[in-house]
Amino acid sequence: MAPPVRSLAKPERQKLVESIVSRRRIGSQQELAEALAKAGCEVTQATISRDIRELELEKTTDQLGRPRYVLPGREWRTDPRQALAGVLGQFGLQATPAQNIVVVQSELGSAPAIARAVDRLDHPKIVGTLAGDDTCLVITRSIRDARSVAGELRAVLG
Repeated sequence: MAPPVRSLAKPERQKLVESIVSRRRIGSQQELAEALAKAGCEVTQATISRDIRELELEKTTDQLGRPRYVLPGREWRTDPRQALAGVLGQFGLQATPAQNIVVVQSELGSAPAIARAVDRLDHPKIVGTLAGDDTCLVITRSIRDARSVAGELRAVLG
C-alpha cells in the first residue's frame, strides 16, 4: 500500500530528492517522479526540473553505462580502475588468454559494461575491446601482453 499523498514544503521535498538519488539509481525525471510518488510526494515535472537544477544534481552513468543523477561532487566511480574492479567483481566470471586476445566471460548482459570499463583504462597493452552479451574480447598487441592483461583481470576477479 502506497503512503498517503502529501504536500511537502520545498526544503523537505528537496531533502527527499537528495535521499532518493543517493540511495537508488535514478536516471530520468520520470523515474524521480515515480520514486517521489512512492514516498507519498506527488510533484509536477516542472517542480522536479527546478529541484534538479537547484540541487545541482549531475547526470552521469553507472558501472553499466546507464544514466544516473548524483549529488554535486559525488561523481559515480570516476577512477577507471575502481570502475573496472566494481563491474568485474560483480559480473565477471573468468579471463582467459588466447593468442593476443583475452576472453572475459561474464554474466549475461554485462559484457558491454566490462568492455567500456576496460576501454576507459587507457591501458598501454590493450588495443581495444569487442563485446557481446556475456563475452568481452580484450585485444592486445602480443601473446605476452594478453597473458599479462589476463593475469591483471583475474586478480580483480578474485
